[in-house]
Amino acid sequence: MKYSYFPGCTLRTKARDLDAYARVSARALGFELEEIDNWQCCGGVYPLGSDEIATKLSSVRALNQAKEKGQDLVTLCSACHHVIKRVNDDMKNVEDIRTRANNYMKLEEPYAGETEVLHFLEVLRDRVGFDELKKKVVSPLKGKKIGAYYGCLLLRPGKIMAFDNPENPTIIEDFIRAIGATPVVYPYRNECCGGYISLKEKDMSRNMCNNIMDSAAGFGAEMLITACPLCLYNLNKSGNGKLPVHYFTELLAEALGVKEEALQTLTSDKEVAQA
Repeated sequence: MKYSYFPGCTLRTKARDLDAYARVSARALGFELEEIDNWQCCGGVYPLGSDEIATKLSSVRALNQAKEKGQDLVTLCSACHHVIKRVNDDMKNVEDIRTRANNYMKLEEPYAGETEVLHFLEVLRDRVGFDELKKKVVSPLKGKKIGAYYGCLLLRPGKIMAFDNPENPTIIEDFIRAIGATPVVYPYRNECCGGYISLKEKDMSRNMCNNIMDSAAGFGAEMLITACPLCLYNLNKSGNGKLPVHYFTELLAEALGVKEEALQTLTSDKEVAQA
């Protein structure tokens, strides 16, 4: 099974490991992430201006490429997923935006939101299935108590993102169980870490991160996992350091026995970049 894949800018720089672990895990699970050609930055923030078109066009290009291939579009970065999913909803349901974007892009066939946008976690849940994932685990992470950190972008706005229940999500906890670990449910798992205000409002962002860390640690978590590069960076930089924070794909690769393969890829890419 092939999916069109939008990695996004951060997965080419600071979050290369999120990408590498996902690719080797996908192969181990029997599906392929086919990176779309000449993708451009999605902007990282969904533009709220109702008349804003230009900053949505890179997302429309990616969505249309997937449509032309007859494939669903998979994302990993929470910010990219948020932007592309919402732009797709605009193209499907907002006639003014759809018309103006198509007039600007002059595609052979107008794009009208036909592509299904899936986060990698949704592929695991809805296409692979957590029961099937569990069967393919070769190194179950028994004894590890892991807190899921969702953040804001995957869950809200709930009706458009349709990722999980925004107030009581379970997808990452179910993922944790599938790889053999124990999920720790804690109150702040779907609260914002303050990543977008971390430069201007450092104290506020620090307090938000500390609340998350304290909450998870207080309920017995030994680590946190996330899908969001900005959240991981902010929790590590602004938080109190009570818990390590990892990408969920790292634990997936470890459980599937392919983590070393990803590490070799990362090392090789680093050597090439330094050459």
